[in-house]
Parts: sequence; structure tokens; C-alpha cells
Amino acid sequence: FSLGLCFRKGCGVVADNSEAAKWFRAASEQGHVKAQFNLGVCFRKGYGVVADDAEAAKWFRAAAEQGQAVAQNILALCFKDGHGVVTDQAEAAKWFRAAAEQGHAEAQNRLGLLQGSDGVLGDQVAAARWFRAAAEQGFAEAQFSLGLCFRKGCGVVADNSEAAKWFRAAAEQGHAEAQFNLGLCFHHGYGVLANEAEAAKWFRAAAEQGHVEAQFNVGVCLVKGSGVVADEAEAAKWFRAAAERGHVEAQCNLGLCFRKGDGVVADNAEAARWFRAAAEQGDGKAQFNVGVCCLFGDGVVVNKAEAAKWFRAAAEQGHAKAQFTLGVCLRNGSGVVADEAEAAKWFRAAAVQSHAEAQFN
Repeated sequence: FSLGLCFRKGCGVVADNSEAAKWFRAASEQGHVKAQFNLGVCFRKGYGVVADDAEAAKWFRAAAEQGQAVAQNILALCFKDGHGVVTDQAEAAKWFRAAAEQGHAEAQNRLGLLQGSDGVLGDQVAAARWFRAAAEQGFAEAQFSLGLCFRKGCGVVADNSEAAKWFRAAAEQGHAEAQFNLGLCFHHGYGVLANEAEAAKWFRAAAEQGHVEAQFNVGVCLVKGSGVVADEAEAAKWFRAAAERGHVEAQCNLGLCFRKGDGVVADNAEAARWFRAAAEQGDGKAQFNVGVCCLFGDGVVVNKAEAAKWFRAAAEQGHAKAQFTLGVCLRNGSGVVADEAEAAKWFRAAAVQSHAEAQFN
């Protein structure tokens, strides 16, 4: 085994993964647990041998059966994901438990996930207990999961202060989802004193790691000057980052930026493009805005039938302005066959929502 490590690391010899694997195998076949684990790694990664998940799982099992926690955790992952073995969640749980009971933090977290409400074991109290065991060892993913348990009251008594504490512990280790949730805590005053500057700080930390919802929230903070100096150009940058990854509200807000020239050069074609992207995902405000673009030719060719189609889509979602505008289209035969009764129906729908012009009509 030691000679295998020398060849793996290049200690006293020229590094050679094939030689390393050869000596790991020699020791493994004599039952050397560390060699078995390392030979499993060789087969998983293709170090000095042809990569072979089945062989990797075989050697991880050999080490796991001798009680090595790291091998038990990896074997559990093999069963969970079907790497080299047939997928078997019960076997995965068995090996996660074996490693967890030896204090392996990742296994404790994984066992917590299996125990949770969405897992195969369905025991939220046990899930919270395992998350805490891993969290107290500093495992960031478990700290975040424990925070969620306290936020939602899953397996523990709901406690926003405890939730914020564990979100912070994970956030300070760079866990993006925890950073975002800690930002929400500071924004809403959940378990901490509300502090918009702290909220913006943690939203940005998550946003810089690519957290889409956080990117949108940073944009909102910059538009409103909430916890930061207002900066329309910077806001548009963050709206674009989230919009390009399909965030509906960010797409709609970016469309507004291009329509108004807020933080970007005004560009009706770009505005229409982003409104349509959000509209096609079902956003009522964006559907109304696409209708306006099509009606007036803002960034697109005038198309009254297309305008009426989008006004109807938004109207059916309860958008009052769209309901009123669809009523006008139906009354005037703009893009649709004129229909006074249908027009009256949509004027009434908008009027119920206190739309003044609809009430007049």
C-alpha cells in the first residue's frame, strides 16, 4: 500500500498511476482497507486503469465492509445514483447510516436528506437530528438544511432566529442558497433585525455565485436604493444576468429598462424581445407589454391581431389594464371581430378591479 502511495504522489519515485494501481491491488487482495479504498478511487477516476464503475463499487464495498466511513459514504452514493451497481435507495440509506454513525458529516447530511419529507425514509425529526450532527461539524450543506428545518418547522419547532443562525454559518462558508436565504432574513426581519444593507450584501454574495433569484433581488435593491446606492446601470446588469437564465420577472424588468432607457440605451426592439421572453413563460405584465408593443409598433411590426392575442392572455390572468384594452379591441374590432357583449364582459372584469376607464365604459 505504501509503495502504491509513493507511485501515486511521486514520493521517491517517478509518479506512475499504473504502478500505484498495481500495488494498491496487491495490498487490496490481502484485505488492506486503505488500499481497497484507493483502488476503488483508481477505477472510478481511471487512474492507472481503465475506468470501471462496477470495479470501483466492488472495492469500495470491500473497504466499507471493514468499517471505513469514507468508503461507506461513497458506496452509498453508488447505490443512490446507480454507479457500478443497481440503484437501490434502501442500500444507499444503509451505508449512509453506517458512515453517519461514525461521524462522517457528508453521510449525516445525506441521511438527513433521505429521512426528510421528500426522502425515502420519511422521518423529519430524524432528518433534523442528522442535519444538526453534520452542521455542528461545520458541513455547510447541512447547516443550510438545518436552517430550512427551523424556518419551516420540519422536525423541529419553527424558530426564525435559529434558522438565521444556521443560514449565516453556511453563508459564511460561501453556500449560495444560504446566502440568499440570509438575505431574505435581513430583508424581512426573520430572526434578525431587518437591515436592508445586510440583505443587499448577502443577495450580492449569492448573485456573484450565479444564484438567479439573488441576481434579480440585487437588481431590485439597486433600482430602489435599498441597502445600496441606487444605480440603474448596475441594476440593468443584474436583471440581464438573471433574465438570460430565464428568470421571468428579471426579463420583464429588463424589458422596462430598455423601454425607458433606465441604465441602458433605450431600445424598443430589445424591450419587446425581453417582454416576449417573459410573456412566453406566462407573465401577465409581460403579456400586456407585448400587446402594447404589437399594437403601437414599438420595436416590432404593428400587428393588431397579435396585440389582441397577448391582451387576452394577460386579461385571463386578471391583469386589469389588459382586460380594459381587450375590451377596447373587441368594441372597435381591432385585431378581432367586433363583439359588444364580449367587450362589456372585459370592461366589467377590469371595473371590478377599480380600473377607472373601465368603470366609465
